[in-house]
This record gives sequence, structure tokens and C-alpha cells, in this order.
Amino acid sequence: MTGPLLGFNTSSMSEPLSLPAQILRDLIRCPSVTPEEGGALDVLQERLERLGFAVERRTSSAPNTPDVENLYARLGTESPNLCFAGHTDVVPVGDEAAWSAPPFGAEVRDGFMYGRGAVDMKGGIACFIAAVEERLAAGKDATGSISLLITGDEEGPAINGTRAVLEWLAEKGEVIDVCVLGEPTNPDMMGDAIKIGRRGSISGEILVHGVQGHAAYPHLADNASRGATAIAHVLMAEPYDEGTNDFQPTNLEVTSIDLDNPAFNVVPAKARLCFNVRFNDTYTADSMKAEIERRCALGAANTDLRPGRDPVKFEIEYQARPSHVFLTRDEALVDALSVAVSDVTGRKAELSTGGGTSDGRFIKDVCPVAEFGLVGQTMHQVDERVALEDLETLTAIYDRFIDTYFERAASS
Repeated sequence: MTGPLLGFNTSSMSEPLSLPAQILRDLIRCPSVTPEEGGALDVLQERLERLGFAVERRTSSAPNTPDVENLYARLGTESPNLCFAGHTDVVPVGDEAAWSAPPFGAEVRDGFMYGRGAVDMKGGIACFIAAVEERLAAGKDATGSISLLITGDEEGPAINGTRAVLEWLAEKGEVIDVCVLGEPTNPDMMGDAIKIGRRGSISGEILVHGVQGHAAYPHLADNASRGATAIAHVLMAEPYDEGTNDFQPTNLEVTSIDLDNPAFNVVPAKARLCFNVRFNDTYTADSMKAEIERRCALGAANTDLRPGRDPVKFEIEYQARPSHVFLTRDEALVDALSVAVSDVTGRKAELSTGGGTSDGRFIKDVCPVAEFGLVGQTMHQVDERVALEDLETLTAIYDRFIDTYFERAASS
């Protein structure tokens, strides 16, 4: 689906769209639901090559994951290499009938553009390219190189996207000196927040063992749900920490408890708990796992729900590749971005580490990375949309940031 759907209001503003809105319109109309490219990289390649970028497309593969097509483009050969990173893949639209506009139609109404990916994060990509295009048209020079790393796997397994491209760039000797990731960082209005780090993330599964039996004869069985309840309680009851100067407190959430037991009169022999923990720099991934295992052992030994029983037996299986906590302390990057936000919006952006994970967890191993993009209130929702005014504001911020960063790099 690449055009308006019957039954939707497809009217648009009579005024011509700004450059970033035009680029975003073309991107939204590409149905690039992970892992499909959907034509979005074709749109970017054509535009970037016209601006003089050297564009490379690369399809990455890994066992048991879908192939993903990615794009890397660079304008210039000198250092420093200022990179903008983002993703053109989007989450599914959900119930299409619930949308008031075609999810891939880029309808403009009442000062907003509607469509999946409008803020997360095709809008950020459109604004950065518009900033570069307007700079070139104005004859502005950059004392270095500008590049874009665009993936199609951020909303998916994140195996064949940014991480794979970074490995490929390292193999060919490509150096990225600093990176801005265009995720929607602002909670309420443009200029609210710059993200300079992220908490770590670990997901896992706990299998609790019991003994199956008849519900009328509980002494002959051992209900796995009782042990699972005790473990879930100790995992979530006590705070892990009070947070740090840079990060909010660690929190663990049990996201699923499954007994796989359709019978009303059978005591279940197994219970499966899934969990996710977001941890701050009080912990490393290894020490976080050790704390989880310590708490599970405490819960397993609790006999409040299992009087007279031995500790319940359990196993933990962690999902591969935890996301490590990181904090960007590069003053040149953070200051240049802060100055740009202040100059354009008049606001002092909070330096934040809140929210979920992003591809910054891979980029931080290569170069300093900070995140700044649009207002994220409607990301992943029905009727995802962006204010046209915000697109122009973000384009101006990116333009000012590029100026400030290269000016400071040249004088350092």
C-alpha cells in the first residue's frame, strides 16, 4: 500500500510543503515495516546522490533472522566525519481501520502530517537531509565530512542493522568521529531533551519446576505457580537502587507468567516467567545478572506459599546480547547540540538518559553519540503524526548544530 485508501479524508493544506515535509511525505509513503525496505532507501539514495553523497547499500544477514538492507552515505572525505544515524523501518500499523488517515498516505491536516514513522523516525531523517540540502544550496562549507547511517532493523531484532553496518565500516577503515541519532527525544515540545545515554537492558526467562497433580490432592503435588509467585515478588518488591546523578532508578518488570495449563483441576508442574530489567550505572550487565539470580534464590527458598517444602527448583535463560548502560561525556558534541537547541528554540534542553534502548548502544562503541529528534508523543500509536512546524524547527536545529560542531572542530 503506497497511496491513499478509499474512505479516508485525503485533503491537504493549500500552502506548499516545506522541504523537510516533502522528504518526509515521500518516506512515509514507503511501507517499510521491519524488515521490509519498502522503497524508503531508494528515496534516500536518489536524493543523496543528487546532493553529491557517495551512497552504498548493503544487505546484512545472520542465522534465524531476516535479511536487512541498510544504507551508508558520505559527503566529503576529510575528517572529522559527523554522522547522522537513523532508521527507516517502522512498526506495524495495528488496526488500520482505527486510523483517521491512511497509515502510509502522509496526509496533511490541521498543521500535522499523519503516517507511520512520522516521528519514529522518518521525520528526523527528513529534517537532517533537508538541513544538508539547504546548506548546500546556500553555499555553506563543512570543514570535514557529513555522513548518514540508515538502517532497516531498529524496530526488529537489531542484528542486521546498525551493528552490522558498523562492523562493515570498521573492516573497510571508515572512521566516524561523532554521531547524532535522530530518535524522538522530546517528551512535550521541541527543545525539551537531548539524550546523552541510556540505561542497560536485560531480558530473560525463568522456568520454575513443580510436581503435577490433582487439584483436590495438593499434598501429592507441588504447584509451580506458588514458587513462581514467590520469585516474581522478590524480583519486583524491593528497589534495586535509588538512581544516580545521571540515571533514574533500576527497575525490573515481570512481563509474562505462563502456566500452559488449560485444565481447571490439574496442579501445574511448570511456570514460565519472562522479565525485562532496565539498569543504571550502579550495575554492569554481569553484576545485574548476579543480583537477579540472588533474588531468585531468595524467592525459591521462601516457603510462605509452600509450607514444609524444599526450595523450588528454577532455571534462568537470558536473551542474547544485553544492552549495556552508557553515558556520553563528549563536551564538543553535547555542547554543540545544546547550543543549537538554545539558539533555535530559546530553551535549555535537559540532558536525559531516560526511555528505552536505541541503536546508540551500538554506536557508543565506535564514537561519541547523542540523540535529538522530534516530539515522541504519538510514536507507535494509531494516527502517528508530526507538527509541520516541528519539522522546520528540527531542520533549523540540525543546521545550527552542523555549523557549531564544525566551527569548534576547526578551532580546536
